[in-house]
Amino acid sequence: MAFFDAETSQMFVQLALAMFLGALIGLEREYQGKSAGLRTYALVALGSCLFTVISTVGFEAFSGLTSYDPTRIAAQVVLGIGFLGGGIIFLKGDIVYGLTTAAGLWISAALGVAVGVELYAAAIFTTILSLTILLVLKKLEHYIHRDRPEEAHHDLT
Repeated sequence: MAFFDAETSQMFVQLALAMFLGALIGLEREYQGKSAGLRTYALVALGSCLFTVISTVGFEAFSGLTSYDPTRIAAQVVLGIGFLGGGIIFLKGDIVYGLTTAAGLWISAALGVAVGVELYAAAIFTTILSLTILLVLKKLEHYIHRDRPEEAHHDLT
């Protein structure tokens, strides 16, 4: 495989798209002042895309073997991001913080995997849905909780 052949160019586009989609979600989190923001989300999406590309393209020579399963790396991406997300969630008193951030990182990893297997439309639509959840549903939550005392509705993000 030459450095700038069609397959390599395709990988570059995939990696850039994954990074961009992760960054879009991270931009919203950055705007909200969350600890995991633009760079974190972009890196998670980029890394998960690279792992997926490696599992699908990098080990093609082993594809005829019965023990070869390219989905193993995607499964490990899910496991790894769960570990990362678990480190973000914490309890202070009776209030849980970091759930939305952890879920967002989980989605960012899924976007990277989707782009890595060339499910571009699904990745783009999932990004739109994720931003809708983060922007629109947050406003709905605040509207629903508008009459409750402050301690009854904390931002769990």
